Amino acid sequence: MSSLWNPDNVRDVAESVGISQMNKEVVDDLARDIDFRVSQVIEEALKFMRHARRTTLHTDDITQALRVLDVEPLFGYDTTRPMRFGEASIGPGQPLYYIEDEEVDFEKLINAPLPKVPRDVSFTAHWLAVDGVQPSIPQNPSTHDSRNTDLLPKGPGANPSLSALAGNDSVAIKPLVKHVLSSELQLYFERITTAVLDETNEEYRNAAYNSLHTDPGLHQLVPYFVHFVNEKVTHSIKELFVLRQMLCLLEAILRNQSLFIEPYIASFIPSIITCLTGKHLGNSSDSPSAVYSLRELAASLIVSISQRHGKSSHTLKPRLARTLLKTFLDPTKPLPSHYGALFALQRMVGPAGVRTLIIPNLRLYDAILREGMADDVKRADAEQVISVLMAALMVGASDVVEGANGVASEPELRTRLVDKVGEVMGTKVVDSGNMKLVKVVLHTNIDI
Repeated sequence: MSSLWNPDNVRDVAESVGISQMNKEVVDDLARDIDFRVSQVIEEALKFMRHARRTTLHTDDITQALRVLDVEPLFGYDTTRPMRFGEASIGPGQPLYYIEDEEVDFEKLINAPLPKVPRDVSFTAHWLAVDGVQPSIPQNPSTHDSRNTDLLPKGPGANPSLSALAGNDSVAIKPLVKHVLSSELQLYFERITTAVLDETNEEYRNAAYNSLHTDPGLHQLVPYFVHFVNEKVTHSIKELFVLRQMLCLLEAILRNQSLFIEPYIASFIPSIITCLTGKHLGNSSDSPSAVYSLRELAASLIVSISQRHGKSSHTLKPRLARTLLKTFLDPTKPLPSHYGALFALQRMVGPAGVRTLIIPNLRLYDAILREGMADDVKRADAEQVISVLMAALMVGASDVVEGANGVASEPELRTRLVDKVGEVMGTKVVDSGNMKLVKVVLHTNIDI
């Protein structure tokens, strides 16, 4: 078996290191081994070339191949341009190859413009944060800059967007996500939003709500309707008609069995809570009954959401209950806000929740009720709150079995109830004549 590698090259190398006499078999074996090693290096280098999607083999490919084969790489030929070899003849049949040097015109080299002088290295210091607060100085990015930077494309193609942030208006920033609605859906959205805000045509509004309730192809429009409702509730807090229509729109979407509403529940709740516990809903010309009716509609939506979607999100119902209880116990909130929170809370938590959350706090809440009953302006709102509290107490006693123990005298019961739930609610419970309710409040003879 003959080798492609010339054995004379092996003898020349051996003589250069002081080995003058070599057996012909050893020379042939070394030549074949060199041939194998060179072929192995070239095969590995070709792999790097193909992965780089090139058709020209570079010296970098040979260097990477030597590293893969655990061979010390060569140095001195690190360039991405292909090597140009010249051929010279030193004798018959003995060509010599060499690397052609690039010829440089000395006159052009002298007359060429000098490169720009680089800037001097300088160091400056600034406060990144002081006591955990980032100061507003030019060296620190602002929140607006951070949001814009998040929308920029990353990588080598980011320069056009960066220049746009620098103030170059000629460059447009493209968002990462582009949501395209069909012209039919856009027209449908405009018709629905126009219909629900039309005060003159009730039939038109009912048709819009019926479409939202039954149409199965509204998946793409759900986030747009949520944004529309949130915007209208925020900017129309004094318009009861707009607030009621927004709640009806959300109710129609929630009742649509074809829509997957779970990802948008967290976006529904702020608008509903605003209509439920807002401090000032509507204007002075609106009747109090209309305002309380709006709060009751919002309460029914909150209860429906907690019942239908509480299983998929285990923290939804506890978070809603904490929010409503916090509003009920906040003395800075007006009585209508307390009414809305209590109306929804007693329906959401059930009998056990009323006995756990509402009844133990009535003693502290008595001061707010007495203040409201003493004020002629707040008296009507205080009576509304008392009525919803009595309804909540009846809910708390609904699953309690009345015991057979004796009944104390009325003065004694009144004293004990006043000590338990305050003067206002204690008197109301005694005057109701419901002994089952009295025992539930006092926690006596309760057989659940």
